[in-house]
Amino acid sequence: MQKTPLSKQVLRSEALARRRAASAVIDSEAFAAHLAVTGAAIVAEMQPGIVSAYFSLRDEASTMPLIETLAERGVLTALPITGARGTPLVFRLWRPGDALVSGKMGISEPAPAAAEVAPDLLFVPLAAFDRSGHRIGYGAGFYDRTLASLRARKKIVAVGVAYASQETGKIPHEEHDQRLDFVLTEKELIDCRVSDSA
Repeated sequence: MQKTPLSKQVLRSEALARRRAASAVIDSEAFAAHLAVTGAAIVAEMQPGIVSAYFSLRDEASTMPLIETLAERGVLTALPITGARGTPLVFRLWRPGDALVSGKMGISEPAPAAAEVAPDLLFVPLAAFDRSGHRIGYGAGFYDRTLASLRARKKIVAVGVAYASQETGKIPHEEHDQRLDFVLTEKELIDCRVSDSA
């Protein structure tokens, strides 16, 4: 198994420290509300069949208001299921009020009885990003494998969710790294598809 280049480890650590600092001073409820409004506008424009988000951990921006807004509008929503290391994520349908179980690392996940689906638009957590849509995750590669697997089957849209302070000049990337189409921060929506740099 190939080790993460030291520069990626450093960038991840520095970006997560900036996120911790930002989450302490930025109104988290206002960011979550902004994420709900802007995220719902992206969904309305793209018209995906199924949208996935994630249960926020630690100092990540909360996606729950977004999930609630989408569910109220009749959009099918899903959450990821973390499997064995080296595998892509699996997604199951979930709406606010549906049953949840505790998954890996204590992350809430839809119950096993929920239907397994392949989302068309994904809101993706991250540690660091650049304007080309390259991201650094938390080191296990789940979202890179997931996005690659979904893109091999159909056209999808991946929207990173981050504090603006998590932006990094240029992220080192490898062939297997999957780019984001957009990054949504508390300040702006970045369209990474228009970036000239790959």
